[in-house]
Amino acid sequence: MKHRILAKLRMPDGSINPWVIAVTVTLATFMEVLDTSIANVALPHISGNLSAGADESTWVLTSYLVSNAIVLPLSGWLSGLIGRKRFYMSCVALFTVSSFLCGLAPSLGVLVFFRILQGAGGGGLQPSEQAILNDTFPLAKRGMAFAVYGIAVVVAPTIGPWLGGWITDNFSWRWIFYINVPVGIISLLLTSVLISDPPYMKRASVKRGFRIDYIGIGLISLGLGSMQIVLDKGQRDDWLSSGFIQVFFALMLVGILAGIVWEWRHKEPVVDLKMLKDRNFAISTVAMFFLGFVLYSSTVLIPQFLQEMLGYTAELAGKALSPGGAVIMLMMPVVGILVSKVDTRILITFGCAVCAIALFWMAGWDLQLDYSHAVRARMLQSFGLAFLFIPINVAAFAYVPKEKTNMGTGIINLARNIGASVGIATVTTMLERRTQLHQAHLVESVNSLNPALLKMTNGNAARLISYGSSASHASMQAKGMVYNLVQGQSAMLAFIDNFKMLGVVFLAVIPVLLMMKKPRVPAGGVPAH
Repeated sequence: MKHRILAKLRMPDGSINPWVIAVTVTLATFMEVLDTSIANVALPHISGNLSAGADESTWVLTSYLVSNAIVLPLSGWLSGLIGRKRFYMSCVALFTVSSFLCGLAPSLGVLVFFRILQGAGGGGLQPSEQAILNDTFPLAKRGMAFAVYGIAVVVAPTIGPWLGGWITDNFSWRWIFYINVPVGIISLLLTSVLISDPPYMKRASVKRGFRIDYIGIGLISLGLGSMQIVLDKGQRDDWLSSGFIQVFFALMLVGILAGIVWEWRHKEPVVDLKMLKDRNFAISTVAMFFLGFVLYSSTVLIPQFLQEMLGYTAELAGKALSPGGAVIMLMMPVVGILVSKVDTRILITFGCAVCAIALFWMAGWDLQLDYSHAVRARMLQSFGLAFLFIPINVAAFAYVPKEKTNMGTGIINLARNIGASVGIATVTTMLERRTQLHQAHLVESVNSLNPALLKMTNGNAARLISYGSSASHASMQAKGMVYNLVQGQSAMLAFIDNFKMLGVVFLAVIPVLLMMKKPRVPAGGVPAH
């Protein structure tokens, strides 16, 4: 049966059809990226069902992010140590089994433990897939290959909150984990049949031997794990005013700084930071950081705005984002074709400019925003995002030797994930702080000497009295209505500040991106290493 399936999937020259390989490895990646956002909306259900506090339940998210961040940069080293196929299948198996166990968890502590395992399994999936695509496709077709991968990485965070809300409302929060199981099994079966390590990896594994940089692994784990805890818990604990955050901030600095020095000087580092000497790879890593920053923070901001300010349900807010996902799915193949014909710097600059325009458009929203206007703005932003992911990845690896691909994919995916965490932490903190600031400014006008305020409160009180309220009660209600109006306008202004900030970030990145090297060969050729 296995040989019969392989025969149908082979090309005329006897090799496996590369597009079948692309779809196979994308399955697990889509599942993993989806899981980073799908659990967010289920937290109230999880905390209620497991008798946990709202603050305790956030460890369901933090634990996943911490283990995910630790494994990401180590994935290239682990692939070289045990073989990429074996490492990839181990990650899929661990992610699938731990997902099933998360669904069975009887308590919050057990759920957090299995989420740590799930994050560790998920951390190796994206870098492995990118490395497989780099080795499977020639440079001329690599853009189209990354289009398949890009759809998974960019669309999954968009539909995650909506899907999570729909599942928890109609079934149970446990099914947000159970749905991973059949996808994981299919991915394992297809991978075992279709994927194999390239010859250069087999030779490298024979030469490498079994040497482990325990100090490097320990420092990286300490630094990145502490960073994720600081970013995820910082806003809730008021950042450095909390002793808990101070401790982990200190551990983060020690781990990251010592880890950089150690890995830079080590002969066989687990993370080869010297890859950043390549200008294209270094700039692409920075670009991927900011792509994660804006993509994930806007994916948090927009549904929050629609639900808190306009009263949308979670499902309706998710539907407002869905057309944007459709735009990305349609445009990714187009960009995949363009990337082999047009300078990647031009494509990336265009994408950043379009995203910035969309975010400045969102900064013009108000409390009378209609559904179609919100959908169009998100579609424009998604159109711009489609021009970023593929060109950045292609530019990053255009001059990277094949034997460094595994290490490079771990670094660039880590940059995107850290960017996502920093972006979400930034916008949530800004949203709260700017709301307080705007409220303080608006309250200055709320006094008995303001004729417009007196006219509004007297008019509201008279209307309430006509509906049957007593004079004293109507007066209190009218003042409450003014307070609610001030709160709403303050939050609205804070959302506007956030959208403007994200738009400025994209514009500021453009000059840096233009510093990339132009490929020294015609499109479709192979750059010299």
